[in-house]
Amino acid sequence: MPSDPTSLGDFELLLLLTVLRLGDQAYGVPLCRELSAIRRRGVAVGSVYAALDRLQQKGLVSSTLGESTPERGGRAKRFFRLTQAGLRSVHHTRRLLDTLWTALPPLAEEPA
Repeated sequence: MPSDPTSLGDFELLLLLTVLRLGDQAYGVPLCRELSAIRRRGVAVGSVYAALDRLQQKGLVSSTLGESTPERGGRAKRFFRLTQAGLRSVHHTRRLLDTLWTALPPLAEEPA
């Protein structure tokens, strides 16, 4: 059964939202830092790039290479941005979550 490109896992959704949040600075290291801060736990660079590869295969993000820099040993940064399909997927996921949240009975206070 082929996967639905609009179906996002938690980490993929967080990553797409972080790419949106960082804008032109959405590449590996800043993405890891931002996700670590948001999740309040470390995020491995490898897991970020693996998820970005999946998202790119689904057509939800695209990437471009920046200029190579001496600080990076001549390596170029790979910058990511959401495609139109990625933006639609984020909005679709938000609508689904909003529908689920509004259909829930009142919840007790959030656990500590």
